[in-house]
Amino acid sequence: MLTITNLTYRIAGRTLIEGASAQINAGWKVGLVGRNGTGKSTLLDLIRGERQSDGGEIRLQNDVRIGFVAQEAPGGDMTPLEAVLAAADERARLLAEAESTQDPHRIGEVQNRLLEIDAHAAPARAAGILHGLGFGGGDQQKALSAFSGGWRMRVALAAALFAEPDLLLLDEPTNHLDLEAALWLESFLARYRRTVILVSHDRRFLDEVVDHILALADRTLAVFNGGYSAYLCQREATLVRNRVLKARQDAERARLQAFVDRFRAKASKARQAQSRVKALEKLVPVSVASEEPPPVFDFPAPASLRPPLLTLENAAVGYEPGKPVLRRLGLRLDPDDRIALLGANGNGKSTLARLIGGRMAPMSGEAIRAPRLACGFFAQHQIEELMPESTPFDHLAALMPDAPAQAVRARLARFGLGEDKVFVRARDLSGGEKARLTLALATHEAPHLLILDEPTNHLDIEAREALAEALNEFPGAVVLISHDWHLVELVADRLWLVADGTVRPFEGDLEQYRRLLLTRESGERPPRNGVGSGRRAERRAAAERRRELEPLRKRVRDAEARIAALTKELAAIETTLANPVTYPNEGREVADLLRRQAELRGALEFAEGDWLAAAEALEDAD
Repeated sequence: MLTITNLTYRIAGRTLIEGASAQINAGWKVGLVGRNGTGKSTLLDLIRGERQSDGGEIRLQNDVRIGFVAQEAPGGDMTPLEAVLAAADERARLLAEAESTQDPHRIGEVQNRLLEIDAHAAPARAAGILHGLGFGGGDQQKALSAFSGGWRMRVALAAALFAEPDLLLLDEPTNHLDLEAALWLESFLARYRRTVILVSHDRRFLDEVVDHILALADRTLAVFNGGYSAYLCQREATLVRNRVLKARQDAERARLQAFVDRFRAKASKARQAQSRVKALEKLVPVSVASEEPPPVFDFPAPASLRPPLLTLENAAVGYEPGKPVLRRLGLRLDPDDRIALLGANGNGKSTLARLIGGRMAPMSGEAIRAPRLACGFFAQHQIEELMPESTPFDHLAALMPDAPAQAVRARLARFGLGEDKVFVRARDLSGGEKARLTLALATHEAPHLLILDEPTNHLDIEAREALAEALNEFPGAVVLISHDWHLVELVADRLWLVADGTVRPFEGDLEQYRRLLLTRESGERPPRNGVGSGRRAERRAAAERRRELEPLRKRVRDAEARIAALTKELAAIETTLANPVTYPNEGREVADLLRRQAELRGALEFAEGDWLAAAEALEDAD
């Protein structure tokens, strides 16, 4: 189906791909993986001929039809159903010809071909794809201009799926989807009969859909059998084997070089030394993949607040008077809650998030907040609102005007924005780096509650794993909206279902929710909504564990605060003592300062010891 041979591609003086080769067979479902910036989207462009390589060859079988999702969202007066049907070029052409041709022989040929491609069932198939991606029957007949860009991108995806190309190329197809539509797409692609190459950073999606992994790393390509989890095992085994081989080769190289260096000048050993030189030349270096530093997320710990953080009592919320989006809300949020919001796009998840975050007031009922409650809010649109000419340092320093420059840089470093990125203009940052900066801005006040609305769209798999780990370490509350099933499963302790104009706790686990969606899709009777004994128990255990560790975390935070206060006072005294004006004739003030300096040094030593003991106890308990 597809053969890549010695492919090389450079952009702006940087080599993205060099001497890469791979073979993709017909019918394979391939996940193209690699860190952000390695060139995955570029490789898809090279395959479909949108870019020209600097060397090597990409060869496709003759007459292969390539399908992809256009970057420009469709618009205008055409309906979603019409836009999807128009993607089947042959069907549209034959239907037009059937209306115009007068040749009886040609009419027969056209009708036979329409039967072969099942053209008359196409509207029902197109409607089914649109329904799976979240378009109800009425929505399918509206003009595309009535939809947002995200919904129109769903239409573009539906058109690519409907066309059934021989080779389907998908670049992050779940980014514009909610959890429910992503689950439908996962099921659709798992049944897809043709070849698929997809870029995705959703680990579970890859495991469920693909049967091969095409890994782009160190500017080269490698094909692995199985899904993403199988690829990780194979990659680790390869890394371990190559490290062992390299260590052996380095030892042999050192032994041969030592012999050459010792005996090259001796006539009696010249021949043996020369043979070692030739042996050194024949040693082909073992390639060990470069290991990039892991992504970093480290949310600042908030001060303690007594529960509950928020209580909603018979609340309603909406945008137009008398037309609430959500009503009869009776919910409670506690400091250690980890809540994921379920429900299709348009049901009100983002509206509920804004109500919880204090960005909307209830139309009726009450929203009772804890005093001094601070909320950190992350939403996708905030990434696009970054000032393009300002650096990460500029953005964060504006929110921390009293903090020294070093503190601002340290806070950015907690989100993986080191010295090489702190003073780079926002427009030159990658999507993942912009997402990290936005998270740093959203949490600059050490909020008690984090509200994250699709935080992973610009993050690669390693960064998503790091985000999940950081959220599990965060001692505050989390409200999460995400289409990333793996992230929700790792982070959420509780599930709230946003549907039918209200919100209620979903007492099952994610797997039960998945089965519920699938049975609704197939028209079967949904299962009883019981409590999952596996994942549910794990989530409860994780929440209990955080409660057990909170006293130790508080002890660490208190010790850090004491150290900071003592260090600040000690620095002020030492600055005063260094000033010659401080020394009057009687020296009484100096004596007081020296005495206080000694007291502070002793207190600081004690606080540092307390902090060290608390940190070690927390590490042991964790």
